[in-house]
Amino acid sequence: MNNINIYNNNDIECIKKSCLLIKNTFNMIEYYIKPNITTELINNICHNYIIKNNGIPACLGYLNFPKSICISINNIVCHGISSNKKKLKYGDIVNIDICINKNGYYCDASKMFFVGKINKSANNLCKIAKKSLDLSISILKEGLKLKYIGKIIQNYVENNNMSVVREFCGHGIGKNLHELPYIHHYYIKNNNFILKEGMIITIEPIINLGTRYIKTMKDG
Repeated sequence: MNNINIYNNNDIECIKKSCLLIKNTFNMIEYYIKPNITTELINNICHNYIIKNNGIPACLGYLNFPKSICISINNIVCHGISSNKKKLKYGDIVNIDICINKNGYYCDASKMFFVGKINKSANNLCKIAKKSLDLSISILKEGLKLKYIGKIIQNYVENNNMSVVREFCGHGIGKNLHELPYIHHYYIKNNNFILKEGMIITIEPIINLGTRYIKTMKDG
């Protein structure tokens, strides 16, 4: 792969500021994750908070995406679109995915939230997904081949009788929202691209209780 951005210490400090704003946005919005709140109100609260703190919601308008954040409930694997008609219900699991541009540097992260008490299978799903992410982070180092990120995630998830969605992947990030390289969450034998010092990547495993297959809804 060519055109991989390598970031210096100053760049990394700037990106950390974007990351901190996302973290603070998650901490702020957690109070509002309750039954009967609309996903549109969650979107608007996050939008206003990001703007107030000198960030730009990077999802808004990206590839014509109509909202400032992605809100994905239960069986929506990612990129859920908020609406005044969609309300959180007791027992839902909700993924909030936030991308921010702050002073020309991008950050991208998501977090799972529980609406009240959730059922055992949903709780286990979230635990396995988080553990697979933690395992992949634990092996990161200069010189690591990308295929081993996918291998450790896939092996752990499938050993727990779940599946890895393959249509979406992690990616490089920094001065652009999406940069090379692509980070697959399953094993690709010939993916021998090597991580180098100064690269910044996202790892975003999406885990299903059932099969790995998905479909795109009419709204995209």
